[in-house]
Amino acid sequence: MTPKGAESQEAGLDERITAALVGAAVGDALGGPVEGYSPEQIAERHGGRVHGIVGPWNGDAWRTARPIAPYHKGDGHVTDDTLMTHALVRVYATVRDHLDAYAIADHLVPDLMTNPRWIPELETEALPLHRVFLAEKWLVARLHYGHIDPREAGVGNIVNCGAAMYMAPVGLVNAANPPAAYAEALDIAGAHQSSYGREAAGVFAAAVAAASTPGATPDSIVSTCLALAKDGTRAAIEQVCETASHHTDFESALTPLREAVTPYDTVGPDYRSPSLGARRPSRLHAIEELPIALGMLLISGGDYRQAVLGAVNYGRDCDSIATMAGALAGALGSPPPQDWAKQVSEASRLDLWEPATTLTAVTREIFERDVTRRRTHEAAFTELGGPGCSD
Repeated sequence: MTPKGAESQEAGLDERITAALVGAAVGDALGGPVEGYSPEQIAERHGGRVHGIVGPWNGDAWRTARPIAPYHKGDGHVTDDTLMTHALVRVYATVRDHLDAYAIADHLVPDLMTNPRWIPELETEALPLHRVFLAEKWLVARLHYGHIDPREAGVGNIVNCGAAMYMAPVGLVNAANPPAAYAEALDIAGAHQSSYGREAAGVFAAAVAAASTPGATPDSIVSTCLALAKDGTRAAIEQVCETASHHTDFESALTPLREAVTPYDTVGPDYRSPSLGARRPSRLHAIEELPIALGMLLISGGDYRQAVLGAVNYGRDCDSIATMAGALAGALGSPPPQDWAKQVSEASRLDLWEPATTLTAVTREIFERDVTRRRTHEAAFTELGGPGCSD
């Protein structure tokens, strides 16, 4: 099935990677200005549902207004979700092979600490470290200053979507191979997260890889996630997506989806005042963002615009939800509207297409390396008396 809004011809690797990465950034920018609020608050503030790029929640007072000062969220500015995604692409461009937790310590952390870049929300050039959230600053504290084994550095961090939100490149590098994407993302995310935060990173990467498979549908993506996900993450995805299957419009689904994910979400009803049990390790719980993104993908039938707008109007951590929904819809073959992408790129002063071009080239190189490694293994195994290699 071709997603609504996609071309009738099956999208190729280049198109899917571009649509996924640009789509993730656009979703991030749309969700940023309404992050942390409820659907009711969003509708009241904007006189109805958000249907595109909007300005800061507090208008011209964004520099000093709490609770999100001094970040200029809105007007097409991407947030740390996109900054981290692009940083991971740069790591792939350096290593030019599959990554692990040590690549995060050796390459991502120095990039965050030492290379000033334009930060749209700060409207200045600064170190990315100065913008990322505390859960991402943890990477620097643990890996650079603490010299913790990268495979274990995520233990002790607050458990949230911090690792999952930038794992789309892992899924794209492993396009059409969800189990490999899952395993690679779990390894990478070990430097950043533990428990269901790490699990969500693996499942989201697998979802993007599944979306990149020819003939994929929202249903097939969810089935892949359920086949790989463990514990509370699997249960949350199953419950949210079952609820989503009864809706064809995000408006009617906003409250039911929240109700479906509530038993697995530790943050609680007030997003800005988390409960005492929030973000602690657990085999029973899940991050909220990934199940909701998958639910919105189902409701939209894979259409980018509807999946992302559903995520945005859901509120709460909607920049990350829209980032994930945008990446999935894009990888599935439904690109973001060109006017949205152009406006976000110009407002953020970022070339949203360059990371996609880079990752596409690296993905092809990695695949060639994988084929060579597989052929070498096949030949060695055959010499040991195993079945002969097939051409």
